[in-house]
Amino acid sequence: MGRILAIDYGRKRTGLAVTDVLRITANPLLTIETKDLMNWLKDYFAHEPVDEVVIGHPTQMNGQESESMNYIRPFMGNFKKQFPDKPITMYDERFTSVLAHQAMLAGGMKKKDRQDKAVVDKIAACIILEGFLEKLRIKN
Repeated sequence: MGRILAIDYGRKRTGLAVTDVLRITANPLLTIETKDLMNWLKDYFAHEPVDEVVIGHPTQMNGQESESMNYIRPFMGNFKKQFPDKPITMYDERFTSVLAHQAMLAGGMKKKDRQDKAVVDKIAACIILEGFLEKLRIKN
C-alpha cells in the first residue's frame, strides 16, 4: 500500500503533506515554490510509493468555487498528463488556513513562527489530508 500525498496548491507556494505507508497518520512534509512543484513530484514519486494524491478544493462559504480554481485546474490537467497512473482527488479546503493557525497556537508556536506562511501552507495540507483520511474511514 502506498502513501497518500496532499497538496495545498498556491500561486507562489504549495504546502505538502503525506501519510505513513499504512495510511494511519497525516504528516506535514514541506512547502515548496509552486514553480518547482512538478519537478519535485517527479523525484518524490520515483523514490516513494504514492498511490493517490489529494488537492485542496478552494470553495467559498456559499459552496461556489473560488478564483483559485483558475490556476488549480491547469495544474491538475498537467498533473494528469505527467502522472496518468496517479489518481488525483479534490477535497474541500475551506477553513484550512484558519485551522492551521489554531493548531500552531495550540501547539505553542511563537508568533514569529506562526507568521511564516510556508509553515501555514504545509500544516494546511496536513489538515486537508486528515479530513480526507477521516472521510475514507467513515466510508469503510
